[in-house]
Amino acid sequence: MSRCENCIIRQFNSLRAMSKEELKKVSDTKVSKTFKKGDAIFEEGDRLDGVFCVRDGVSKLSKLSSNGKDQIIKLASKGEILGQRSVIAEESANLSAIAIKDMDVCFIPKESILHTLNTNPNFAVEVLRHMAKDLRDADDVIVNISQKTVKQRIAEAFIYLKDNFGEDEVGFLNLSLSREDMSNVVGTATESTIRIISEFKKKGIIETSGKKVRILSIPKLETVISGL
Repeated sequence: MSRCENCIIRQFNSLRAMSKEELKKVSDTKVSKTFKKGDAIFEEGDRLDGVFCVRDGVSKLSKLSSNGKDQIIKLASKGEILGQRSVIAEESANLSAIAIKDMDVCFIPKESILHTLNTNPNFAVEVLRHMAKDLRDADDVIVNISQKTVKQRIAEAFIYLKDNFGEDEVGFLNLSLSREDMSNVVGTATESTIRIISEFKKKGIIETSGKKVRILSIPKLETVISGL
């Protein structure tokens, strides 16, 4: 198991602002955990005793709406810290985190985080920067849902998946979302997503193999996004 002070993952998150001594203390208290696809890391309303640093895998962070439908706010992968806002605000979790690929995470007890927050200004600034980015991303979700068509949002989602998670050796997207998860990312009914994906296939924009998707034409997706 990697020690925090030697772990390259921390370069992607606020832990990079900790001193070597602080990282050693975190490393002495952390616990490695694995989650299988479909497992809940935590659920909306849970009280969190610490944060989760993602070493490998992907989770969806989602909010349950009043009609019982999930809205996926973001997809969190290697280097992300989950539960940071809830721990710092000492509030119950506002989102659920569910693994959509098998995950390896390090659980860091909240005492380590809160102590460093109170004693290391650089760490406090890094935490604020990451929380500000999360707020900006949430703002973008709201704007997209209110101002763009479902077709535009699905086209954007495919490009996002390609840019952030890449493609396998034969060109399929590395991260395969179920049609329901894709619907929850873009904020629409599953039937609408299935219909638009079928339309994209007929137009030669994408091809599918089960849940897997291969993008055939980025320019055509960009044309959809621009609304032309």
